[in-house]
Amino acid sequence: MNDIRRTILWVIFGFSMVLLWDQWQLYNGNKATFFPKPEVAAPAKTPAAPASPAAGANAVPTAAPASVTATPGQVPTSVPAVTAGPREKIEVVTDVMKLSFDTEGGTLVRTEFKKHADFVDSTKPFVFLDQSSSRVYVAQTGLIGGDFPTHKSPMKFSGERSLKDGQNELTLRFESDVQNGVKLVKTYTLQRGSYAIGVKHEVVNSGTTNVSPQLYLQLVRDGNKPAGESSFYSTFTGPAIYTDAKKYQKVEFSDIEKNKAEIDKTSPNGYVAMVQHYFASAWLLADGVQRENFVRKVDTNLYAVGMITPVADVAPGQSKSVSTQLFSGPQEEKVLEALAPGLDLVKDYGWLAMLSKPLYWLLDKLFSFIQNWGWAIVALVLLLKIAFYWLNAKAYSSMAKMKAINPKIMEMRERLKNDPQKMQQEMMRIYREEKVNPMGGCFPIMVQIPVFIALYWVLLSSVEMRNAPWVLWIHDLSAPDPYFILPLVMTLTTLLQTALNPAPPDPMQAKLMWFMPLIFSVMFFFFPAGLVLYWITNNILSIAQQWMINTRMGVPPQFNLPKFK
Repeated sequence: MNDIRRTILWVIFGFSMVLLWDQWQLYNGNKATFFPKPEVAAPAKTPAAPASPAAGANAVPTAAPASVTATPGQVPTSVPAVTAGPREKIEVVTDVMKLSFDTEGGTLVRTEFKKHADFVDSTKPFVFLDQSSSRVYVAQTGLIGGDFPTHKSPMKFSGERSLKDGQNELTLRFESDVQNGVKLVKTYTLQRGSYAIGVKHEVVNSGTTNVSPQLYLQLVRDGNKPAGESSFYSTFTGPAIYTDAKKYQKVEFSDIEKNKAEIDKTSPNGYVAMVQHYFASAWLLADGVQRENFVRKVDTNLYAVGMITPVADVAPGQSKSVSTQLFSGPQEEKVLEALAPGLDLVKDYGWLAMLSKPLYWLLDKLFSFIQNWGWAIVALVLLLKIAFYWLNAKAYSSMAKMKAINPKIMEMRERLKNDPQKMQQEMMRIYREEKVNPMGGCFPIMVQIPVFIALYWVLLSSVEMRNAPWVLWIHDLSAPDPYFILPLVMTLTTLLQTALNPAPPDPMQAKLMWFMPLIFSVMFFFFPAGLVLYWITNNILSIAQQWMINTRMGVPPQFNLPKFK
């Protein structure tokens, strides 16, 4: 009876873990990890006007005549026409990025990352921000609080368009015409080797009265999932807001759609961001600068996240400036930590961040010695197995004892099969005499589960795995094995490990114990090679330890194969 209970508990535990994991994914706004429903998104539309905040701001009409002037706390929906030169796309190249700016508003409308390949076509660089017929993802800024320049105002460009050899900094300048006595000058400063862009907004008052504009910074993106994302596991895509008061707050596009987004609306610190797997963009203001945070639906399948901050009074003939930073790049944890407090949280480890962060730190240290992410994964799993050696030893010792008394249990079950009550009593007597706890192998394994789930998220979230080779045919640890060799090895090692465990006396239980690893193994055919490599390493080390403990305890290792009849 205890064997039956043990098997049932294992099956319930396994399926419960899957169900809990999927429900946790749904709770965090993601698709289910296993077999998510396909998501059909409407095609993105290019924004015809700036977004307006829904939270903490005055109500803004969805359309307005050109003569309408925005009031404080609003991002306008249309602007008066301003005479200027022809609209132009300005292409700028640094050592790590190729960027495109639109002279309409001096808006950043496209970024290509030279050191990161595209998900679909690895021969092309990865395109992050984009403004095309199929995608919209742009970084916009402008002034509100009056009839002032916005991201729809034409601007004149000046500056160099490429970072020369030996040059460490590149400066771009976008200058609007005077509008209602106010001119806006945007100065972008790009650094060698950096994905963070300094953006200074200078407000020049050429009029005859004081002006008190407000500066808005926003990221506008369509609600589509990134191209090339796996349909078998899901990661978060959408806006995020961080403040010291409420920490990291993810916002689902669907919550914005339903006006259910809950965010910290005002704060003197933090950032706003758009997050997706491996990459993020964020507007950063200095701590102590008051700002109003917002999220809003702009158009069909088009959403914005941003912040508004006052520029303060600008007297006639005077100017005031606000310095900001725009980050648009890969989620490299050490870089994000150095840029702003809490920015590293865009690399989303979920509820196990307290375990995942030290695991990533250790993985990064191992890589600094080994210089190969694949072998660093192997080394990390080896260190974890050493750390949990004694826990595993207790589990395998319990299994070995169970295997040693298994013939006695089988004989007793056959002898007393017609007397269940006496069979239960006899089984308990055998367990007491042999000092065997049928559940002794479960607890040590359960203790380790959070650690290995945390490591799963480290490997799934780390952009360093993208295009990182291991050996031979594995050229990208973030992509599935193209020949399915690693998943097959993983399946074989899982089955071998199952065969080494003591077989339940009941034939139906034995079959169930074989179906579980087979079901889980199938999922790994669609997982990144780095994740499969870590699981294979764990399996091999577990088999070696189990074999050693069985031999030491005088229980010859034997394979308990199922009988599917």
